[in-house]
Amino acid sequence: MSQVRDFTGKVALVTGSSSGIGAAIVKHFAECGGSVVITGRNQNNVKKVAEECAKLSKQGEKSVLEVVGDVTKDADLERMIKLTIEKFGKLDILVNNAGVGGFSSSTDENLMETYDKIFNTNLRSVMYLTRLAVPYLEKTKGNIINISSIAGLRPSASFGVYCMSKSALDMFSKCLALELGPKGIRVNSVNPAAVKTNFAATCGIDEKDPKVVEYRKNAKPYPLGRIGESEDISRGVAYLASDDASFVTGITLTLDGGALYN
Repeated sequence: MSQVRDFTGKVALVTGSSSGIGAAIVKHFAECGGSVVITGRNQNNVKKVAEECAKLSKQGEKSVLEVVGDVTKDADLERMIKLTIEKFGKLDILVNNAGVGGFSSSTDENLMETYDKIFNTNLRSVMYLTRLAVPYLEKTKGNIINISSIAGLRPSASFGVYCMSKSALDMFSKCLALELGPKGIRVNSVNPAAVKTNFAATCGIDEKDPKVVEYRKNAKPYPLGRIGESEDISRGVAYLASDDASFVTGITLTLDGGALYN
């Protein structure tokens, strides 16, 4: 990664940052001088990413905080904020990245179970953590970036519940931008297309599942000739979190290699 922005003195809390896109985001912030809070459910993964961030940061371990927790548990979200403020004394950037997906159909026997799982992770946790973070973000005139998906911008017969959750997340971001703008807090969404991560595996989706095979078989090619890398998304997040985007709020930044309209 190239250091193109300066986040010295800034504190960023990124949920789901022990792997994939979230890990790329915290490493980017660390490399650009920021202090980072790495969160996730797997302690070993959290520790590994924290060590990588410490190596990238000029401040070393002083700029890194590890918090093991589950975003679907209110007590864990409260602990994330509490520990962040105890260690760094403030919060400048909140990136709601933790998410879960899965196939769904209106005829599934476990439809409502799937709905609860996806919405509790992708939307409810974001709403509650945001509520906890706003008093601190108001003090720093900070910003919130919600990691959404192009699934929130176009329908899918196989991922209906996931699409609904991301669409709702986008609207939540827009409403928040209006509400929090007067407090000096900017709120934006980032909407990636497919990115090379372990997202499918962590969602319990079998790569050999016939639905997955058929989906990828019929997927239209990306105009840029490749799917995304985690660093593509982290650079977009860094832009929105930076002073270069000081007049940007309430947008959905689509990072999809042109896939949305192909």
